[in-house]
Amino acid sequence: MAITGIDHATGPVGPDTVPGPGARPARQRRPQVSGPEFGRRVLILAFGLVQLLIGLRIVLLVLDMPGSNSLVAGILDLSQTLVGPFEAILSSDALHAPAGFLDLAAILALLVWTILEIAVLRVIGILGREPA
Repeated sequence: MAITGIDHATGPVGPDTVPGPGARPARQRRPQVSGPEFGRRVLILAFGLVQLLIGLRIVLLVLDMPGSNSLVAGILDLSQTLVGPFEAILSSDALHAPAGFLDLAAILALLVWTILEIAVLRVIGILGREPA
């Protein structure tokens, strides 16, 4: 039997030792997240929320959900700030379009926001590298 360590509460610990009764499970430490990694995770969360809002907008407009519902109106209003510039480029107005309208400006916005996310994450990856 190879002893790989000693747990002061239960005795020797190895691959074939079984903790006795009353043994406490070993506490595992969570790895610390570095600055660039934390920034990367926050950006992924932020861009994910943007993409979720735009995706919900696309689904709500295709399903012709009424804007009189406060939740739907809130989603459409929040996503309008993210999609508005693309509506101006394409000269479209999806909020006043007929039922079942596929919002091309929102699809373009989703594509552009995704490309922007990838670019920002690449830059953070380059800047966060350890020097050789």
